Amino acid sequence: MAEIDQKTDAHSVTTEETGIARSEDAGQVQSPSRRGFLTRTGLATVAAMVGTSIPFSKNLPIGFVPAAMAGENVLAGKDGLTLLNDRPVNAETPPHLLDDAITPTNRHFVRNNGIPPEEMDAGSWTLTIDGFVDKPMTLTIADLKEKFEVVTKALTLECGGNGRSAFDPPAKGNQWTLGAIACSEWTGVRLKDVLEAAGVQSNVVYTAHYSADSHLSGDPAKLPISRGMPIAKAMTDEILIAFEMNGAELHPLNGAPLRLVVPGWPASTAQKWLNRIELRDVVHDGPKMTGKAYRVPNRPVAPGEKVAKEDFVIIERMPVKSLVTFPANGAEVGMETEVRGHAWSGDRTVEKLEISTDFGTTWQTAELDAPVNSGAWHNWRANVKFNQAGYYEVWARATDSNGDAQPFAINWNPKGYLNNTMHRVGLRVS
Repeated sequence: MAEIDQKTDAHSVTTEETGIARSEDAGQVQSPSRRGFLTRTGLATVAAMVGTSIPFSKNLPIGFVPAAMAGENVLAGKDGLTLLNDRPVNAETPPHLLDDAITPTNRHFVRNNGIPPEEMDAGSWTLTIDGFVDKPMTLTIADLKEKFEVVTKALTLECGGNGRSAFDPPAKGNQWTLGAIACSEWTGVRLKDVLEAAGVQSNVVYTAHYSADSHLSGDPAKLPISRGMPIAKAMTDEILIAFEMNGAELHPLNGAPLRLVVPGWPASTAQKWLNRIELRDVVHDGPKMTGKAYRVPNRPVAPGEKVAKEDFVIIERMPVKSLVTFPANGAEVGMETEVRGHAWSGDRTVEKLEISTDFGTTWQTAELDAPVNSGAWHNWRANVKFNQAGYYEVWARATDSNGDAQPFAINWNPKGYLNNTMHRVGLRVS
């Protein structure tokens, strides 16, 4: 484990009355994930974690851990998530907690790149549309609701690094296992409708997304993330500028009060705390758009191989994938059990979901539901009978509308993206 610096930073002050070093940005918060790290976290993030403002935040000492974060449920409004990092906050959902057909807000993963904004007031929030448009606009959330059709869609979001922990040699970044995936119901307006109202000029090739969160360094001139997408993708019907999640306001750690929802592509394109969309005549070059960020090599590479930056290409659609959500890994079951889960594949549909209980020798076709709307995942289920007691594994394999099927193993890549290997769940049958 890296050595941890317990010293105060440039924002810390020492009161003459107490002699205790205090921090204006809420000091350090220890992750209760039991990984043992202790890193500096912003006040806005701590407030979001405990679920409300902290009136006496100026009195917080360095190293303070809110008592409300002492248990397993460390994020307010989130239930059972595993905290991977507290600066920025990143937390995933164990697969067995993703069993709902529509992911409830308290089970939706959290993937942040910076520090959430202090102010998240929906009443005063504005969104600017500018760049190569005929009519630049600045809209309130009330304007969006009044001027455009409000729609509700179930849409799948997945972090590009979901599954990174399985790569060998290890890839740098949050060590997501399987839980950086969700399919909640989002309410908002179509990005396409707003861009059409602004007037997309003929030279536009890419969008650029901006938000109100701040860089981890505290430098206001730096953006934590600013990604975009080809204009052709932006003009599809499934992408929403969302202001509600599962019929309520967005969770603060999921981008309240306004965000993009871009199903089927890396969730990094779905900017949270959205306050500006710029239309550009070049591929956007904001933070996390260049270098190796959200990119993979343009050819297969050997594990551990160094790859030149110019040989990386931007990730667009996510690959075909599935998840077993019941029974949980390690569960004890009887001689017969239902197995169920979800399947998805970027901009495509899933045509077949198969499971195996004999380590891939034979496969059983599961019942597969159509998605409730374009951009949602498929729900599936199968009834499994075992001939004798013992240890079994359920393997799940999805095949999409293009004929692509999940592999048992995938090629390594330096950043650990796009891991769509078959999900395996171990069961003890008695």
